[in-house]
Amino acid sequence: MLTLTENASSAVKSLASQIPTETGGIRIAEAADPQNGYALSLAPAPAEGDTVVESDGARVFVDPAAAVALDDRILDARVQEDGAVGFALAQAV
Repeated sequence: MLTLTENASSAVKSLASQIPTETGGIRIAEAADPQNGYALSLAPAPAEGDTVVESDGARVFVDPAAAVALDDRILDARVQEDGAVGFALAQAV
């Protein structure tokens, strides 16, 4: 199952705080063009069939197609000086 680093959990919680609901989070889905990797978006709740990953109060919803590919991955995040957030995936050891 996808796991989150402490940085990723903090970034997800910060972004999800923009959604006026307690059940919100970040949704990861396959991009429309497979060459582009994954699409991330804010979501008020998981879509039907999504895997829900919770870590330190952060909620990430992973669509069924992406869940298979991300099963053994770690999501990390870095916040830039201007407040922009960048996410990266790493292979679990």
